[in-house]
Amino acid sequence: QPTPQALPQRGSGSSILVSPRQKGNPVLASLRSIAWEYSDIPADFGLGQTTCALFLSLKYHRLHPEYIYTRIRNLQGRYNLRIVLTMVDIQNHEDSLRELSKTSLVNNVTIILCWSAAEAARYLELYKSYEHANFAAIKGQQATGYAERLVEFVTVPRGINKADSISLVSAFGSLKNAVNADPEQVSVIGGWGEKKVNKWCSVVEEPFRVEKAARR
Repeated sequence: QPTPQALPQRGSGSSILVSPRQKGNPVLASLRSIAWEYSDIPADFGLGQTTCALFLSLKYHRLHPEYIYTRIRNLQGRYNLRIVLTMVDIQNHEDSLRELSKTSLVNNVTIILCWSAAEAARYLELYKSYEHANFAAIKGQQATGYAERLVEFVTVPRGINKADSISLVSAFGSLKNAVNADPEQVSVIGGWGEKKVNKWCSVVEEPFRVEKAARR
């Protein structure tokens, strides 16, 4: 008879931890792509070992302004990234947001604004899904080949695309000749109108070294 094998259980690390304080919060109904479970945590939402979120309604904040300061103070030293997920549910919100912005700087918290429960849930899911992501997830791709670097250089001016860069270098045979070409010579290339020609020529004629500002 085969020996029964224990089935692996889903660890709580894959779920968003929710404080019982948030029972009845409509944001919970919008959490669909990532599982969540109640847990006795000091924050409102646990998004990882070092990340948490507090939920704040501006309508509630206007009635109880001391609430969020007490909650932030209770999180001191517990998380590296502390988010205040702020629901903008009042019309005249400028003064409240200005006050919260100052608070975020003083207490080292991050203010995230949302205008609906679905938007708030999406932020929570994104932070949780990137819990174990490294810097490579947001690192830009750097061109490695000569042709790629050439296209990258030529397309720096706004309005010049990849096809323009290829036609420019093909017409003059090299980047050096393209840089030294007169506007009249560039204008005969297909797809290069007056505006694009002027943009390219003005960019390549600018000095590479920025002059130091004169001393006052």
